[in-house]
Amino acid sequence: MMLKIGVPSKGRLMEKTFDWFGARGVPMRQSGAEREYSGQIEGISGAELVLLSAGEIPKELATGRIHLGVTGSDLVREKLADWDMQVSELASMGFGHADLIIAVPTGWADVEVLDDLDAVSAQFRAKHGHRLRIATKYHRLVREFLTQNGIADYQLVDSQGATEGTVKNLTAEAVADITSSGETLRANHLKILGDGLIHSSQATLFGSRRANWDDESRKSLMDLLVTLGISDSCTQFLGSL
Repeated sequence: MMLKIGVPSKGRLMEKTFDWFGARGVPMRQSGAEREYSGQIEGISGAELVLLSAGEIPKELATGRIHLGVTGSDLVREKLADWDMQVSELASMGFGHADLIIAVPTGWADVEVLDDLDAVSAQFRAKHGHRLRIATKYHRLVREFLTQNGIADYQLVDSQGATEGTVKNLTAEAVADITSSGETLRANHLKILGDGLIHSSQATLFGSRRANWDDESRKSLMDLLVTLGISDSCTQFLGSL
C-alpha cells in the first residue's frame, strides 16, 4: 500500500511544508495546474502526496485515509476527541505559530485573569439574566479549558467569520480565538487575559493510528523519517500501533 501524506493544499502553509520537507532531502511539488489537488514526492519509494485543506487533514488521519498529515496542532485537538488515541505527533515543524487565547474588552479594567472573568461572568448573569457570551470557532478546546479552570457562567457562541468583531457587533462579550501578533485584537479594543492561553499551536507532522500500516507503508515511513532525521519518532510510533 502506498504511504499517503496529506499536506495543506494552498497558501503559505503549503509553501512552508514543501520548504520543510525539501530542506531535509524530501522535495515535494504540486502536479500540473495550481488548482490540481495532487502532487509528487521525490526520493521516497512508495509515497504519495495528497493535497487537502488544513481543516480536512485531522478527519482524514482519524479515518485512516491518509497515513501522515501536516496540519495545525490546534485543529487536531479541536476536531478529534481523544486525539492522542487517533493520531501521534511525529515532529513539530517550527512554522504556522499561533496562540489560542481568551480576550476581553480593554474597557474591562478589573478583568485581567481567569478568576476575574469568573467573577464578572457571575455578575453578568445576575444583571442580564443570561450567561456571558464567548465567541469562538474552537468549542471543544475552549470548553475543556474553562471547565478545567472552574468557570461555568458562560455560553459559547459560534463564530465562523471575524471573531474579533463580535464584541463590537454586540453578539458576544468576549472571544476565544487564534492570534499570532495580537494586532487584530488590539485594533478591536480587546486584551488577552494574563492566564488566558489555551494552546500554543504550530504546524505538526502527525501519524494516523487508524491507517492500514502494512509492510510496504511501514518501510516507506521508515525511509521517509530516516531521511528527515526523525527516525526515533518512527520507531516509537510504529511500536505503539
